[in-house]
Amino acid sequence: MQPEIGKIYEGKVTGITKFGAFVDIGEGVSGMVHISEVSPTFVNDIKDHLTMGQEVKVKVIGVNDEGKISLSIKKALPTPPRKDQREQKGRDHSFQQRPRTFTPKEQQTAAPSSFEDMLSRFKASSDEKMGDIRRNMDGKRRNTSRKR
Repeated sequence: MQPEIGKIYEGKVTGITKFGAFVDIGEGVSGMVHISEVSPTFVNDIKDHLTMGQEVKVKVIGVNDEGKISLSIKKALPTPPRKDQREQKGRDHSFQQRPRTFTPKEQQTAAPSSFEDMLSRFKASSDEKMGDIRRNMDGKRRNTSRKR
């Protein structure tokens, strides 16, 4: 029997190693489930997830030129339904990170203002910063002469 890539089979765990598990999918055909294909979560010790003789569903993800069969347990699991982004609006998902935006201290307390006001505040703060940089650079340039 030649397994079809993409097909899901019922199998039995016949061997466990630190890098994966061997699964018999019937008629004497067996393949290997790599440790990264055991679970959708991180697997530190495969023995925490599988035991010898355990019945598992596996998906054939590849067959190499030598006839070695690559299997996946996590790809054989049903995919959770995706929620449409429109459905998620308005819901509080505290586990999701929200993008951070930078707001200058002056604007945090001030009421919303026009573009011209924001532009003039930006120019003023920019001029202050550039003045500080120039003063700092001038001080460094004056002290570069060597004493003889």
